[in-house]
Amino acid sequence: MDNSQKKIKWYMLAFMCFSTLWGFGNVVNGFMYFNGIQVMFSWILMFALFFVPYALMVGELGSAFKDLGGGVTSWVQETAGSKVGYYAGWTYWACHVSYIASKGSGGLKALSWMVFQNAETYDTFPTLYVQLATLAVFLFFCWVASRGLNPLKKLATLAGSSMFVMSILYILMMFAAPVINPNGGFVNMDFSLDNLIPTFDVSYFTNLSILVFAVGGIEKISPYVNKMDGNPAREFPKSMIFAAVMVIVCAIFGTIAMGMMFDPNVVFASEEATNSYIANGAYIAFEKLGEYYGVGNVLMIIYALCNAIGQFSTLVVSIDAPLRMLLEDPITSQSVPKQLLKKNKYGAFINGIWMVVILSGAIILAQTFVPGAANVLAQLNKLNSVTMPLRYLWVFFAYIMLRKVADEKFPREYKFVKSRGIGKVFGVWCFLVVLVCSVLGMYSPDPFTMFLNIITPVVMVLLGLIFPVIRKKQDERDGTTNA
Repeated sequence: MDNSQKKIKWYMLAFMCFSTLWGFGNVVNGFMYFNGIQVMFSWILMFALFFVPYALMVGELGSAFKDLGGGVTSWVQETAGSKVGYYAGWTYWACHVSYIASKGSGGLKALSWMVFQNAETYDTFPTLYVQLATLAVFLFFCWVASRGLNPLKKLATLAGSSMFVMSILYILMMFAAPVINPNGGFVNMDFSLDNLIPTFDVSYFTNLSILVFAVGGIEKISPYVNKMDGNPAREFPKSMIFAAVMVIVCAIFGTIAMGMMFDPNVVFASEEATNSYIANGAYIAFEKLGEYYGVGNVLMIIYALCNAIGQFSTLVVSIDAPLRMLLEDPITSQSVPKQLLKKNKYGAFINGIWMVVILSGAIILAQTFVPGAANVLAQLNKLNSVTMPLRYLWVFFAYIMLRKVADEKFPREYKFVKSRGIGKVFGVWCFLVVLVCSVLGMYSPDPFTMFLNIITPVVMVLLGLIFPVIRKKQDERDGTTNA
């Protein structure tokens, strides 16, 4: 009976996947970056051609390496060796550098909406002051991490669940709004084919990284593949396809809900206007929703509170957790300079935290030159869409290697496809989708934004290459060798 209680039903896993993967911010970003309701076409393509095979490949990797706790790094170590595994572990950590830099700005924006209840106040603050405040917040949470404290982990889970509930609530309430308040001033949408098919121009292809970023991270559910009730070969694909259907339904209906609310002629009137909506769109959406229901800014304030807690708790978790995953791993830790392995009396990797301070702090300070606080948030959003998906490359690399050289070595209860050749084709396809979208996403008509999008991953890659060289020299000097 105990064993049966531990088994996960296919629909339970689908809801777990859905709640960890999806959020209201994905709807807002898709709408703002892809010309309103035209994003529905792109959402459908992204889920059909990328997300579904991605999720099913992750399931096979989780089934093959069910006894390993290191996630993607462990998968790469098992299929391609410890040296390549180090680069996978390094990439996972390095991708969080820009992500960490964005969380402080996002948290301050949420607090601003709670206090001032408008977009203009925060957006008119001098960028220098905003970024100095962001730096102060960032340094405070680095200090929290250095004390071995992580008081916000439970809050992060609570905030994530709250944001998920708010995103579903928004869709339901927005579709009900015209019935409750017929004179609310809703936008009439044009659902003609010409208006639904996007224009495949430079802007379209350079923004695809936003959608890849939105649907990434499904590897978090891989440990549950072998804990499913029934035959994983049948239950897991059913679970992932159901999760994909739920997400695409939310993406489509969320986009329609936003289309009822936002006039494209206003949102996309200029680059400045679009950046403002990228930074403030979610808050404006809940502000308008409150107006439709006659409750003022209550819904917006609740959303801003949830988002502020989520942003700040994610900040401290992102400083601490990825760093520990890199430096506590018995294999990857052998390829980093010994100074980074130093712990203080609280058990925190103090020099590793200083490395985070220098790298993420440099991004925060670099943005003091960006005109306008809203432009800073839009720029960070795009930077994250370039850097964060790079870690997914290792998922597909591990899958390709599993099917190429280790197919018989690791028996598993679930396989995405039986054919080794077809499996490799899917792995290569998804690898190329991520790589091409991330590289194209680096382009920007703004020279500084493009520079930041290029230099950030370049610096991270160079550090990842240099650190093993430094460690090798340290080991030779100390007369020690890595196993």
